Amino acid sequence: MSDARIGAHGPQGEPVSGKQSRHRLTVVSGPSGVGKSSVVGELRRLNPEIYFSVSVTTRPPRPGEVDGQHYHFVDREGFQDLIARGELLEHAEFAGNCYGTPRTPVEEALRAGRPAVLEIELQGARQVRAAMPDSRLVMLVPPSWGELVGRLTGRGTEQDEAVQARLAEAERELAAAGEFDATVVNADVRAAARELLDLMTGEDAESSR
Repeated sequence: MSDARIGAHGPQGEPVSGKQSRHRLTVVSGPSGVGKSSVVGELRRLNPEIYFSVSVTTRPPRPGEVDGQHYHFVDREGFQDLIARGELLEHAEFAGNCYGTPRTPVEEALRAGRPAVLEIELQGARQVRAAMPDSRLVMLVPPSWGELVGRLTGRGTEQDEAVQARLAEAERELAAAGEFDATVVNADVRAAARELLDLMTGEDAESSR
């Protein structure tokens, strides 16, 4: 992967336009099974002008995945180079593969006056808040604990031990809701996406007055 695809890390403290000041990065997080991808997908349909961050990963592409669209695919050496050059807002390793968020495309979208959205897990959200303190953290939560348990156990694709591990992780993530700027209940994907969009555009409109 070349710098042209994810951008090179730009200088800090650059002057920005008034347009950019009305927008900030919105980070959507929440436990497994809460429907983050579905809500963000609906948000994309509602407002195609929003910039949706594309992660970089060391895992090989799956059938049908397009480099630069689903992920930026790199080898482990390239990933470590991105970390060393400060080009990732956050990064983590799961199941032997590395994942991270390129910094420059997010900064460029904000400078261009576009709101930006990033969908990541709790660990990454905390890193983004440290790297970009003005980011807006939104936790997507289920309508009830029982509903989340039903979603996870209803998949039927994992062993009981794996499901229990996911539930334990979900409890830990939901307990961190106080670290977030807002919560959105996902009882209905369309309603949750509209609430998230209203949260973004409402605050942006208020700050532009």
